[in-house]
Amino acid sequence: MKQNFTVRQGALDGVEAFLSVAQHRSFRKASTELAVTPSAISQAVRALEARIGTALFIRTTRSVGLTEAGERFLLRAKPAFEELVAASEVARDLGQRPSGLLRLTAPRAVMSHLLDLIASFCRAYPTVEVEIASSADLVDIAAGGFDAGIRLGQFIEADMIAVRLTPSFPMAVIGSPDYLRRRPAPKRIEDLRQHACLRARQSNGSIAPWSFVNGNEATEVIVSGPLIANDVPTLLAAAVAGLGLAQVPEPIAADAVKAGKLVHVLQAFAPMAPGVFLYYPGHRQMMPKLRAFIDHVKSRPGAHKFAIDNQPAKRRRRA
Repeated sequence: MKQNFTVRQGALDGVEAFLSVAQHRSFRKASTELAVTPSAISQAVRALEARIGTALFIRTTRSVGLTEAGERFLLRAKPAFEELVAASEVARDLGQRPSGLLRLTAPRAVMSHLLDLIASFCRAYPTVEVEIASSADLVDIAAGGFDAGIRLGQFIEADMIAVRLTPSFPMAVIGSPDYLRRRPAPKRIEDLRQHACLRARQSNGSIAPWSFVNGNEATEVIVSGPLIANDVPTLLAAAVAGLGLAQVPEPIAADAVKAGKLVHVLQAFAPMAPGVFLYYPGHRQMMPKLRAFIDHVKSRPGAHKFAIDNQPAKRRRRA
């Protein structure tokens, strides 16, 4: 059977004309309200009646009345049409000023370091509600109904538009003083074979290797240890508890290091992560709520530190 790939036209044609005639009981008054000729109103109503297959009005030279079919059609069509008009107004309002619900997805560890940014945006744009869904998975923002996502730059798909939120930072290997009293601190990458290493399960199911830079050469190392987790806060807490070494973004560990709960090791081999980015799919027309959030990021004090890289990843676009 041959498929029809054309969109059916005219499903609502004539409905507005019908409703106006039904309200005024006059084709002429309806034409004045809708700023068209009486002939155009008459033609629109006739086309609607032909499409439905029955008369909706009783017309005389002196008056216009509704048939029984017209009364029933009016009863259902009027509230439905009003809902369509209201929906259009809501959509138009969302398209003209920052308002509505801004849905973001981000790892829990990342969001804990961006709450000041979110708080200042909420104060600046009280007509926008912000919803944050914390997930360690690499969420499909379009399929999940999100406006944007926040992730480490190396995990963002190349076809996304990315806006920098933080500078780049090292991936730090850290351990608790108690753990390092029980085992000598590693001096070389190879020394990790004698250590309990806390590992991360990636969203694709694989266990992430640890990354290092040895001179000018990047290298990945398969490590082993007593714990696997799918989020950074769990790995960090386990490291603080003395369960082993963990490799995490340096800003995530900074407070615990400052408090003396964790100690850096292998700093000379720490690779640089590209930083944290806001990302979203390219649309021909960006919603004002997202545009406002991006502009707010760029306008904050110190935003020059977050300047977009001049050498973006292959095919990735920066806003």
